[in-house]
Amino acid sequence: MPRETTSQILKRRGLAPHKKLGQNFLVHAHTARRIVDLANLAAHDRVIEVGVGLGALTRPLATTVAEVVGIEMDSGIIRMHEEQQDLPANVRLLHADALRIDFTSLLHPGERLKIVANLPYSISTPFLFRLIDHASIMDSAVLMLQKEVALRLTAQPGTKDYGTPTVLLAACATVRFLLAVDPAEFHPRPKVDSVVVRLSFHPQPERIRVLGEFDRSLFSRVVHAAFGQRRKTLVNALHSAALLKSKEELLHCLHTAGIDPAIRAEKLTLEDFVHLSRVLCPHGSSSETLPQESLT
Repeated sequence: MPRETTSQILKRRGLAPHKKLGQNFLVHAHTARRIVDLANLAAHDRVIEVGVGLGALTRPLATTVAEVVGIEMDSGIIRMHEEQQDLPANVRLLHADALRIDFTSLLHPGERLKIVANLPYSISTPFLFRLIDHASIMDSAVLMLQKEVALRLTAQPGTKDYGTPTVLLAACATVRFLLAVDPAEFHPRPKVDSVVVRLSFHPQPERIRVLGEFDRSLFSRVVHAAFGQRRKTLVNALHSAALLKSKEELLHCLHTAGIDPAIRAEKLTLEDFVHLSRVLCPHGSSSETLPQESLT
């Protein structure tokens, strides 16, 4: 008897891909196996999977690691797996929102998070920022992303793709492209190409370790402010964000850091942002929360 297709399984269970949740189910088992193999996981690992879906990635993960904790937003998907008991015994399902769940609650003592996710494109940006915010407890993340988004993570200064996530991620992780995934590998078929990337987190990558200690919270706020109004000159973008009480004080800090106030954010390197944050730190800054720049 031929195996059911993804659409047939969903139809039989009275389910359908949710546009609101941005669901695109991975349908080819060989692709899922390839992703797990490239993730370079160990037999003793405990992995957090975001977006369990029909279990295409969950099953090969479960045969590779000690435990899979699957986070799934769709209650119908959770109910289906619970009723059918169709996932391996070392899989634990959590009905939760990956953008709200307390990641620290998923950790065992001394453990760092290893995440695998076929991310809905609609949450890629906020999820990436969540990982950056939790860099201190992150080990790695293997993510399915829209190709356009993935390319922005390794963009070079001076290009239009270079932005907030490029800089913030470079300060805590390295990005490696693992695999290109054709739209035909999904149901429903997306209108864009996808790639799988591996983010390997480090407390402090070598390229900034040599610069000395800096306030990571302030660094993040400076980067968000600079790119938040990227068409403005750097001094005007930072002044609009009220990082310092006066524009004169801000100009003084920029000159001290050796940065042209008339430059725009995309021209600054990671090292420039770190150096500027260190110069700004003794002068104090506003405690207001700054908006995150969109990847789209």
